[in-house]
Amino acid sequence: MTASPLRKLGSSDLEVFPLSLGGNVFGWTADESQSFAVLDAYAAAGGNFLDTADSYSAWVDGNSGGESETVIGKWLAARGNRDDVVIATKVSQHPDFPGLTATNIKAAADASLQRLGTDHIDLYYTHFDKTEVPVEEIIGALDELVKAGKVRAIGASNISAARLAESLAFSDREGLARYVALQPQYNLVSRDTYEGELQAVAAREGLAAVPYYALASGFLTGKYRPGATVDSPRAAAGAGKHLDTERGQKVLAALDDIAEAHTVPVATVALAWLASRPTVAAPIASARTVEQLPALLGVAELVLTEEEAARLTEASA
Repeated sequence: MTASPLRKLGSSDLEVFPLSLGGNVFGWTADESQSFAVLDAYAAAGGNFLDTADSYSAWVDGNSGGESETVIGKWLAARGNRDDVVIATKVSQHPDFPGLTATNIKAAADASLQRLGTDHIDLYYTHFDKTEVPVEEIIGALDELVKAGKVRAIGASNISAARLAESLAFSDREGLARYVALQPQYNLVSRDTYEGELQAVAAREGLAAVPYYALASGFLTGKYRPGATVDSPRAAAGAGKHLDTERGQKVLAALDDIAEAHTVPVATVALAWLASRPTVAAPIASARTVEQLPALLGVAELVLTEEEAARLTEASA
């Protein structure tokens, strides 16, 4: 597969592949060798945008957080390709570095840099907004990291429209680093988690959206069907719940038809719809194995017709 044109990430100078590879599985359901194989295949296809967080995967028994960053850091060192990769990571949820106080943000960034084996993070997100911390303190700390050269650009995830707007206004007023990207939950069966006020702020302020749960924990791959048994850590987490809804059934039917018309996997169509939405730069999706990757990478090649996009938008309304 040839690399598609990279997309500019908001107002930053970062240019990213239209699929961000989710690092949540690295050091969790994919061990180091599996992770390296997936990362190699993604890079070989022209991919350059890795998404992780300092807390991945603290939820696993025996893990303490930082496992994903450590795997990525080892891969970067082994391949010597740091300058070819855009690394996004996040702060606020690591067990040892919880929250968004200025002191914590700076300490967590240093810990992430050490695990990643690099001197800079390309895109640093606040993972979950902490409304008890003033935006002035959060932005001030992030600006210090940018000025120190430890962070190239900043973003926010899991934040309200009001807090996002307040943060941007403060950055503009004080001439400090400004969010360039937003990571919302957004997919064909979860549209109200982004569309509306949050999307309006992103559009008005020139932010790029990098949606997570782009495939609704696997539901939008089409593997969850009536009567089907899926062996997945996420199956129990409720990806199959969408089967019981009228929206879920309508979306699957539309995805099936369009996937058949293009001879591509269902997941590719779901990601292509997301990638075509206003403000979206690159959906995030993860692969445990190399075999799962082509369906995700296909988003770089597939262009839906206006009719196809409209049908999916209607089915998912």
